[in-house]
Amino acid sequence: MQQDHLTVNSELKLLNKVQQWFEEFSLKYLSHLGWSETQVYRLNLALAEGFTNAVRHAHRALPPETTIDIEVSLWSDRLEIRIWDHGHPFDPNAIAEPEPGTLQVGGYGWFLLRRLVDRVVYERSDDNRNCLVILKYL
Repeated sequence: MQQDHLTVNSELKLLNKVQQWFEEFSLKYLSHLGWSETQVYRLNLALAEGFTNAVRHAHRALPPETTIDIEVSLWSDRLEIRIWDHGHPFDPNAIAEPEPGTLQVGGYGWFLLRRLVDRVVYERSDDNRNCLVILKYL
């Protein structure tokens, strides 16, 4: 198993740093295990969506110095990304998926996440943080 961790402030301008960190991890480990460019791209997009949701929604009323912790764990058959935020918990399953051909305010990020990866879970941790778990199998 390979792991890496990144802690950043809750600022959208740090998205490039987050994605570059993941790309470096991907180049070092994923390509050697047979992960395709498409799979890595989809994971990076899911990471971007999870990070920006934490900044825009979970930390909306919090100062930019509030940290977001990101952890990536790689096994031989799967990759897991965990994003921890300090916002109020919510149930993403309560967000209705947009119906084709209709307009809806919000919810498109969760719709996108569920399409990009194999499993998405948003749960409250024991330390009163929320954890977005993004799981993709090889």
